[in-house]
Amino acid sequence: MEENTNNITASEKECNTVPVLTHVEANQEGYRWVAITAMLFAIGIILHTVSPNVGGVTPNWTIAMYSIVINLTRPPLKRAIGIGFVAGLTLIPSSKSAFPLGNIASELSGATTCCLLVKAFVACRMGDWRLTPFITGFASTFVSGGVFTFILKLVLGLPLKVWIFAMLPVVAVVGVLNGLITFGLFRPVKKLFYAQEGGEDK
Repeated sequence: MEENTNNITASEKECNTVPVLTHVEANQEGYRWVAITAMLFAIGIILHTVSPNVGGVTPNWTIAMYSIVINLTRPPLKRAIGIGFVAGLTLIPSSKSAFPLGNIASELSGATTCCLLVKAFVACRMGDWRLTPFITGFASTFVSGGVFTFILKLVLGLPLKVWIFAMLPVVAVVGVLNGLITFGLFRPVKKLFYAQEGGEDK
C-alpha cells in the first residue's frame, strides 16, 4: 500500500508541475531590423515618387535608405543582396526610365557594394567612423547608377562617350547628394533603432 501511495504521489507531482516560460525579447537580429528596414523603404518610395527633377538630378532616396539600414545592422552579404533585390522591385512602379527592370540589377549592385564597404570598414576598425555613412552612400549610389545607366545605354543603343561624359557625371552628383542624405539621417535613425527605455542597446 505504501508503494502505491508513493507512486500516486509522484505521479500527481508530475501532473501539477507548472512549465517555466522563457521570455524572448525582440532584438536587433530578430525584429527591429525588419521594422526599421520596412519603415525606411516606405519613406524612400514616397520621397522617390514626389521628389522633383532639378536640372536632371534627383536624389535616389531608396539607395540612401538601404545604405542607412546596412550601415546600421551590418547584415551578412546574403541579407544585403535580399535588401537590394527588394529595393529594386519597389522602384519599378515609380520608375520613369525606358527600362524599369534595370532597377533590380542596379540595386543588387548598390546594396552589395554598401555591404562589402561596411564589412571592410569594420575589419579595419573604422566601422564607427563618422564619414562611413557618407562614403558608403556615395559609393552605393555611384555603382548602382553606373550599372543602371550602362544597361540603359545598351537598351537605347547609345554611344559609349554619352555614358561616360554625360551619364556618369550626373550619377556622381546624385551620389554626392545621397551620401549627404545618408550621413545626415544616419544618427537620428540610429537613435530610433537603439531606443529602448530612454537609452541605447550596446
